[in-house]
Parts: sequence; C-alpha cells; structure tokens
Amino acid sequence: MSTDGGLHVGILVFDEAEELDVVGPFEVLAEWAEHSSASSGLKPHVSTFSADGDGVRLAKGMRLLPARSADDVGPLHVLVYPGGWGTRTMVADAAHLEWLRQVRVQTPILASVCTGALVLAAAGLLSGRPATTHRASYDELAAIDPSVVIDTEARFVDDGDVVTAAGVSAGIDMALHLVARLESPEVARAVRAAIQYDPAPPV
Repeated sequence: MSTDGGLHVGILVFDEAEELDVVGPFEVLAEWAEHSSASSGLKPHVSTFSADGDGVRLAKGMRLLPARSADDVGPLHVLVYPGGWGTRTMVADAAHLEWLRQVRVQTPILASVCTGALVLAAAGLLSGRPATTHRASYDELAAIDPSVVIDTEARFVDDGDVVTAAGVSAGIDMALHLVARLESPEVARAVRAAIQYDPAPPV
C-alpha cells in the first residue's frame, strides 16, 4: 500500500466536528510515524485538511487551521472522517456526498469516527455492510440506510476497505487498530505506550 511518497493519511476537518474525533486519531497516527520501522517501507504521515483549506471551528470551540485543502491533499491511502454535529450538514450536502463518493474510488481505506458514519451512509458507502457509530445515533444511521448492519457492541468495525468507530474516544482504538493492521501489533503497542493510552475506565 505504500508509495515512494509514503503512506498518506488524511483527516477531514469541518465546522462542528468533534474535537477528539479529530485529534485522537491524529495523535495516534502522527506518533506512528515516529515508531514505524524503516524496513516496513511505509513512511506514514498524516495531514488535516478542510474543503477549502481554511480554518474551522470544532464542536466545543477549538479552532484548527488544517495543513491542506481537499484540492491539494493529494491521493490518500486512508481517509479519516470524524463525527460531530457538523455531520448533520454534510449528510444533506449533495455536492459533498458526491465528492466523498469520488474520493472513495481512489482511497483504499475509508475510516469514520462517531457520527462520521452517518455521512458515509448518506453517500451510499455503507450499504449492506457492518458498521457502527455513536450509540445515540444508531436509529439515525438506520434511518439513513436501513441496509447497514449496525454493530451495537464493537468499539470499531473493520470491514476491509471501510472501518467505522463508535463514539468519540473509540477513534483512538480504531487508529491503533489501523497501525496494527497496516504495519504490526508491535508498532501499535509502541504507539500506545508512547501516548500513555490506557483504555481501562478509571471508575
């Protein structure tokens, strides 16, 4: 899956995207670049991008200036689509859904976090497939596409070229899974140790 330019992961950002949906996977995948073995040939790197390259205001007020626009982000190996209230706008945006379908054709892995799955479903990309989303949005996902096989137990669902994560912090688990899948469990464990991520709840 690698190229001479390395394995490129793009995280789409938009107004009202959930902060942790964006920065959780970003932290994991950026740390991956520090731990990836040179012998793997992957040379992973991660970029944030927005539709026009302009800054966005995330759901809880964080402002983020992405590295690129959709036009110059280039071919991706993995596209991460976060959730948040902003997805409700995306679900109804015909031009955006067509863009997503076009990107899907040339992107080997499409990954969503939380309600990002709603947009994937609205674009017809989850039809007949297993998937998950935030637990408060199962009914909404089913209403968008009744053919989606919703997994209400999993933290993430890997269906090969489409990977969906449950709510918010589950995006970290999904990103670690992608590291393990695309490189190795050993590297994923090294990343997890580096970011001191312990998923056992404190209470």
